[in-house]
Amino acid sequence: MKKSIITLLGLVVSCSVALADAEVGKAAPGFTAKDVNGKTHSLADYKGKIVVLESYNLDCPYLANHYNSGAMQELQGNLTAKGDVVWLTVNTSYNDAQKAKKEATDKKIKSAVIHDPAGKIGKAYGFKTTPHMVVIDKEGKVAYNGAIDDRAETEGDPRSAKNYVKEAVAKLQAGGTVVTAKTKPYGCGIKYAN
Repeated sequence: MKKSIITLLGLVVSCSVALADAEVGKAAPGFTAKDVNGKTHSLADYKGKIVVLESYNLDCPYLANHYNSGAMQELQGNLTAKGDVVWLTVNTSYNDAQKAKKEATDKKIKSAVIHDPAGKIGKAYGFKTTPHMVVIDKEGKVAYNGAIDDRAETEGDPRSAKNYVKEAVAKLQAGGTVVTAKTKPYGCGIKYAN
């Protein structure tokens, strides 16, 4: 009986870890990970900056539309231009970091592409889809969690949508509070390589 209860408790703990979610207003889960070029990124190193996390899998047509149209790279470049925003694109779907590295080059991605096949970041933040976006404020708290925009489409120009990430970052840069702090992410279900 004791062994069954211990096993059951272990399953409950495992499930709660797998179903974690980055709660708006709470401290963002810490992490340290390497990008596809071997550079280490730690959330603690970015205190005092706004951090954007993007779940990434270019095999997903929703995310592919953002990159094929150039909208995602444009947004990455615009938001990080002042130096007060760090954008980390997190890939959990590919076993091989070289695939993500090649895509980063081919698509001219303007962010650090993190290779996280075990899904440590994705699970800690409760990534549900690609894309799933999280914006962390300068104090290290989750300021936004959800969809990139209000346009769940696989074709057309994403620039015509209301972009929640762009709005959240602009509010934080202006010293304000994010109005739309949580939305339901859309896209393809998240996959973990390992």
